[in-house]
Amino acid sequence: MGVATYVKDERDAIKEVILQSGIKIKPVYTPDDLAAVGFDYEKDLAYPGEFPFTRSIHPLGYRSRNWTTRQYTGFGTPEQTNERFKLMISHGQTGLNVAFDLPTQMGYDSDHPMAEGEVGRVGMAVDSLRDFEIAFKEIRLDKIGSGLTINAVASVMLAMYQSVAEKFGYDKKVISATPQNDILKEMVGRGAWIYPVEPAVRLVGDTIEYAMKELPRCNPVSVCGYHIRESGCTPAQEISYAFMIAFAYIDNVVSRGYTAEEFVGGFTFNLNVYGNMWETVAKFRAARKLWAKLLRDKYGVKDKKALFLRGIFGGGGSGMTKQQPENNIMRGAYYAMAAALSGAQTTALCSFDEAYTIPTERAALLSLRTFQILMDEIGLRDTVDPLAGSYFVETLTKQMEEKILEEMERIEKVGGMVEAVASGYVQREVARQAYEYEKKLQDGAVTKVGVNKYTEGVDMEVELHEYNEEWSRQQIRRLKELKAGRDNRAVKEGLISLEKAAKDKKNIMPFLVDSCKAYATVGEMADVFRTVFGEHREPSIF
Repeated sequence: MGVATYVKDERDAIKEVILQSGIKIKPVYTPDDLAAVGFDYEKDLAYPGEFPFTRSIHPLGYRSRNWTTRQYTGFGTPEQTNERFKLMISHGQTGLNVAFDLPTQMGYDSDHPMAEGEVGRVGMAVDSLRDFEIAFKEIRLDKIGSGLTINAVASVMLAMYQSVAEKFGYDKKVISATPQNDILKEMVGRGAWIYPVEPAVRLVGDTIEYAMKELPRCNPVSVCGYHIRESGCTPAQEISYAFMIAFAYIDNVVSRGYTAEEFVGGFTFNLNVYGNMWETVAKFRAARKLWAKLLRDKYGVKDKKALFLRGIFGGGGSGMTKQQPENNIMRGAYYAMAAALSGAQTTALCSFDEAYTIPTERAALLSLRTFQILMDEIGLRDTVDPLAGSYFVETLTKQMEEKILEEMERIEKVGGMVEAVASGYVQREVARQAYEYEKKLQDGAVTKVGVNKYTEGVDMEVELHEYNEEWSRQQIRRLKELKAGRDNRAVKEGLISLEKAAKDKKNIMPFLVDSCKAYATVGEMADVFRTVFGEHREPSIF
């Protein structure tokens, strides 16, 4: 999963290097290799900031501005999360990437039986607008953009973010939020889904349509190849599946009477960085080029900015190990370097202790400092796309492009991404790849330092982030107080209107905003959709 396989001959000399995407790597590359793959400077590379944007979407790259650092942050109560937000911002972080606990992600309030033992465990507990008011207190929402790492109830969280911003006095036109909001990848690679495929995609479409009209600085969806890659797919599949998922969302909104050019500029991607550096760099360069070409050729998009592949390139959690965790500090530095060499606009980096626990302050700051060292000391901002023109990198980029297109064609043959997810086709393919990788890891065909090679030595002690039952008690007390003190008639009226809008297939976002402002809870709003849409049933992958 992300590293090359080295196949040895009888004399123990390296015979072949095969990347996970299936590309064989030669010992030496020359201009002949560029000719063999049909490399053309104008069509395949061109200048930074010019179509097809292989080198960068900006003419001056990092010379004009740093990449945005957006470490994944949030745990326990809104109060604790607010403290961590302020700590990271005070140390130079330039954006927020908000983690939510599992009950919130699944549309359950903290007092629901399903939430027991999970409130605040893997992210911030959120039951209502009251929690957002605490979490974002004294955060300049007109200056700091926020990623909202949530999917099944992303529409609720986007409505809540608008509501808290307006309560704090900000015009909704100036706030910047990026809900993850990619339900198809949840069904493939993570499992935090609630509703069946078609209504779940419709909810994503509602947020895109609403943001296009009402939230011009918000990015209503962040298509996440990241999590599918974490689940086992190859780098080429990561990009192909992400693009096919994006097309499913585009098609949903186009079917409402819009053109892709009107809204696709608000799309962002969350993509994975770990494993073989050259495969990673080639993957992102090929992805930028392909995204621009496909939008132009498939959807007729002409606006230059709408063709940009934007998003966060994150240092992959699957690359981190529980064995010899200090090695993860070095791994993270190389992942950060790969992201920078790939031309990332926004970056996040898993901390060295994340295989064990929610990152401590020390670990989170080490990850942030890693990026800052690359920006300000090492020279990665000196010139745009420093690898451009490399015989090896340009050849590999072309080969990655072909691999991505091959994988996309396979999805097309089974009826597109919605059908491929509903039938379990993609899930089966990802599970197969994960199994094959694990076999290679166990038999040593894939090397993992500290896991199956160089395992001698003593592991360091890692400071664990202990779960505190008081978080749950505090949240439930606040929830009871909220329900006792709010205007319950207004809440009921809002939820009735929301249910009618869902049944009538109206855009549900204005009704969610009204319900949030009346202090309806996440569970109450999610239950409206459960009543109208039902719940998703996973297809068999065996």
